[in-house]
Amino acid sequence: MASYKRRNVGKTILLLFLILILILGGLLWFDYLGLITTKQLFSPVYRLLGLEPQSSVTVTSGVSIFSDIDEDRYAKRLEALNIRTQELDKREQDILLAEQKNNQIAQELEDRRISQEEREKTFNNTVKKYDDREVNIVQNVQNLTGMQPQNAVDILVAMDDQDVIDILRKADEIAAEEGSASMVAYWLSLMPADRAAQIQRKMLSKPSSLEAVSDITDTQELAQ
Repeated sequence: MASYKRRNVGKTILLLFLILILILGGLLWFDYLGLITTKQLFSPVYRLLGLEPQSSVTVTSGVSIFSDIDEDRYAKRLEALNIRTQELDKREQDILLAEQKNNQIAQELEDRRISQEEREKTFNNTVKKYDDREVNIVQNVQNLTGMQPQNAVDILVAMDDQDVIDILRKADEIAAEEGSASMVAYWLSLMPADRAAQIQRKMLSKPSSLEAVSDITDTQELAQ
């Protein structure tokens, strides 16, 4: 019975010794392959066996087994920053182009506004000029009506045909509004025959209604 126990103890010690040898052998092999680092622990054993432990830097091809993760991350971040920079540059260029287009449109609108103001100013001046002429014609009619007929005719003969026509028509208009007799026929009778015929011919070729339409059309064209 005692000898049986001694044999079991011996087997147990032998098994433990074998396990220890396997562990040490595995550590040596993994360290030699560079999978783990036990160089300081087994360096005397390496020197005793004349072996050079495998480093984690090289294999037979001389290429790094494990890539530098930080370096890869840095390269990827740098690439992402370059792409972002290109996108920002493109967006800035688009914004500049849009600003240039908006400035061009704003300038065109400003030019149109100035042109419109100039047309309105021209239109207002034309209307004012027309109103002033109308006032002057009415005043001339009143003055000529209050004169001696021959004196009035002498003044009319010295005027341009268009001014004479405007005054005669305004005299007829005022007389019709007041219900009084018009002096136009009498003035024409006192004029030289050829001048009276010329004025009457122009008055017939361009009636007052057509003249008014022409004046309005000219004014509108100036305003455009």
